[in-house]
Amino acid sequence: MLDQNPADVPATTLRSLIASDAEDLARQLQAHQSRIFPPTAQKTIRLFTPAEAADFIGIHEGYLRQIVAEGHGPAPQPNGRRLYSVNDLEELRRLLDANGKSAAKYVRHRRDGEKLQIISIMNFKGGSAKTTTSAHLAQYLALRGYRVLAIDLDPQASLSAMFGHQPELDVDQNETLYGAIRYGSDRRHITEIVRATYTPNLHIIPGNLELMEFEHETPKVLADKRPDTMFFSRIGECLADIESAYDVVILDCPPQLGFLSLSALCAATAILITVHPQMLDVMSMSQFLHMTSDLLAVVENAGGKTDYDWMRYLVTRFEPNDGPQNQMAGFMRSIFGNRVLENEMLKSTAISDAGLTKQTLYEVDRSLFTRGTYDRALESLTLVNGEIEELLRRTWGRK
Repeated sequence: MLDQNPADVPATTLRSLIASDAEDLARQLQAHQSRIFPPTAQKTIRLFTPAEAADFIGIHEGYLRQIVAEGHGPAPQPNGRRLYSVNDLEELRRLLDANGKSAAKYVRHRRDGEKLQIISIMNFKGGSAKTTTSAHLAQYLALRGYRVLAIDLDPQASLSAMFGHQPELDVDQNETLYGAIRYGSDRRHITEIVRATYTPNLHIIPGNLELMEFEHETPKVLADKRPDTMFFSRIGECLADIESAYDVVILDCPPQLGFLSLSALCAATAILITVHPQMLDVMSMSQFLHMTSDLLAVVENAGGKTDYDWMRYLVTRFEPNDGPQNQMAGFMRSIFGNRVLENEMLKSTAISDAGLTKQTLYEVDRSLFTRGTYDRALESLTLVNGEIEELLRRTWGRK
């Protein structure tokens, strides 16, 4: 038994113990999920205040009140206040564009000549808030009126769980992106594995451990010299099949530089690297950048695409009152200049507490938190996401 010296434990005993722990943990997580969301419950997104609704639509709150006074928008609550659903936001956007004199301004879909934006969010060190960034960015852009596809490429599948798809229970074989990029006759069309979410403009392709199969199968295919599409082109080819349906694709990359990450890099039009501003994390990122550069050189020589519209570093889990973190953030800005986003994602108990119920800050009820804590965290996320939205608009040539 494991009371012995760990070095003396037989492999079979350790294997069975790990398997048992995995089963117990999965069972308890499912029980936790059932307590939070009963079997008949479905995740929904909360209603928004007039100020929030106006910000997402892109108008002043006073103008929103004027539109509502003309008979549009939701009926008032029993207390007289108006709260707006995501569908209300969409209807108001269409109303504003229908009455506008210029090209569509509030329904922010791509226009002719504007290419699909594919953002790979990556870092191979855990704890850099990569998935937190992916979830909040995807949902923010959807709430702003863009058509968004979030793809979970991380076998740990935290992004999938955040959007209501538990990897062990809700995602079967061939239902991750692996089903659309795998080798052989079992390959599926990408449209068969896209799922809707409770946010109307946001779709997801969930992940689970099956994604690791791509890392195992690709070396065999390369060794056998099979006449398949090269591994680095496979994600890009899949996305080309659904390009017209979306404005932005968010790729939550795995925390390592494998074949899946390289394929995501080659599919991307933009790169966002999350980094926690501490010395060990920055040193790790240095190694990550060296490895990425070397591997991209190999991919380029083999015919892969490695040109991007932009690349940015995002400082995450930032504590403004932490002197060493401020020094490290300044150190990065002195090296990378404006390639470091101007705004940082703050470390906040509001974000971590919302994660306990698998919710983003855009979903969770504000009344569950200290108002100042919630507002500071949400402002930080909105500033970061707004800065990324501006990069997208600039790429499309919009004002």
